[in-house]
Amino acid sequence: MASPVKVLIIEDTRLDAMVLSAMLRKFHCEITTAMNGKESVDLFIEGRKFDIIFCDKDMPIMSGPEAIDKIRAMGESDVKIVGLSANNNAQEVFMSAGADVFVPKPMKFDVLEDMIQEVINKKNNAMV
Repeated sequence: MASPVKVLIIEDTRLDAMVLSAMLRKFHCEITTAMNGKESVDLFIEGRKFDIIFCDKDMPIMSGPEAIDKIRAMGESDVKIVGLSANNNAQEVFMSAGADVFVPKPMKFDVLEDMIQEVINKKNNAMV
């Protein structure tokens, strides 16, 4: 059995984090949440590793794009980073910060499913 997909949710709105977590549980993901960008960067400083990150844009202390920029600067190039925002202008900000993909909020289940499947396939191929 493959190891579970390690997910980091960076989201300051508890309800949004709960909804995303509930969807991710259907894929038996191992979920960690951070309430802002600084908390997420601290997790990487502690040596934590994730397969995929879902990151909100506007948060207190440190924004999502700022956190992504710092995480990428630490050499975390393998982790898939998904920028999330209800603001359509956020795509450019996320992509220039180093996100792999931008998804408008609210996240749709089938979009999430495709992303998790892609990460699972990548993990399985890495083990071969």
